[in-house]
Amino acid sequence: MKHSLILILAIIAFHAAYGQRRVSPVKTPATVTQSRNESKRDSLDRSRLIEMHDANGNVILVDTVTGKEVVDSTAMPTLPKMIYPLLHSASVSVDLWSPLMRLFNTKYGLISFAGQVSLHNRYIPTFEIGLGKADYTPEDNNYTYKSPMSIYFKLGADYNFLYNSNPDYFFYAGFRYGFTPFSYRLTDVTINDNYWGTQHTVDMPSQKSTAGYLELLIGLRVKLFKSWSMGWSVRYHTIMHQSKNTGGDPWYIPGFGTKGSALSASFSLYYTLPLDKKKPEVLPGSEAADNAVNTPSTQ
Repeated sequence: MKHSLILILAIIAFHAAYGQRRVSPVKTPATVTQSRNESKRDSLDRSRLIEMHDANGNVILVDTVTGKEVVDSTAMPTLPKMIYPLLHSASVSVDLWSPLMRLFNTKYGLISFAGQVSLHNRYIPTFEIGLGKADYTPEDNNYTYKSPMSIYFKLGADYNFLYNSNPDYFFYAGFRYGFTPFSYRLTDVTINDNYWGTQHTVDMPSQKSTAGYLELLIGLRVKLFKSWSMGWSVRYHTIMHQSKNTGGDPWYIPGFGTKGSALSASFSLYYTLPLDKKKPEVLPGSEAADNAVNTPSTQ
């Protein structure tokens, strides 16, 4: 009888301890959120699901019938790693477009230079400085517009869409803010007097002016040899502010171009200096990179 009582007490103690372990799970906020998300996902009919993206780049699973939405935590976006250092390279360039156009009898422009710093081969702050002048007489010869050589400045930045690719190639978009102080005058202005049938010629005194303008651009740049490369860009520009003058608005603004056109172009020659001596073991987009991908591992 004594031994039976001890056996019964042992069985009761075992069940009590076993039950304690089963009925006391620890719930944290993470497990609660996970169970809610899983219950939502299970309530969706996967034959009706489509994928969408929210403003943060998360993949959203949407039931096209009920409209239920669930964040797909297994497809959270990751930012691509930038493989080039912060201070990657520096470049200087000269824009050859205006000098070439002057050879084809364009009556305005002169030359400009630029300096750039490449950050991660991705962000490219840019400073430009140039000289512009104009000497234009329209076909009817009723006046001559002259603007002496004037300086202009541009400050902005470019974004390289190929930042994790071979740095010998750039496909970029950017902006510039330009500013210039300049002067202009009109000479040999012909005034016809229809009543008396006479003609007078006058000159307008020199006008001093300032102008600020914005440029949006898209361009391409490729390597020629060693540290030399060339690039093209197309630019859309618009006047932001301009001083008022008694003689009317100027026909030409240095660095901007003529008032009648919203587009311009550039054709530049670059010289690049590396700022970081360390280079990737395999250059992206190179022949060595292609061979590394296509060659099976020996390990």
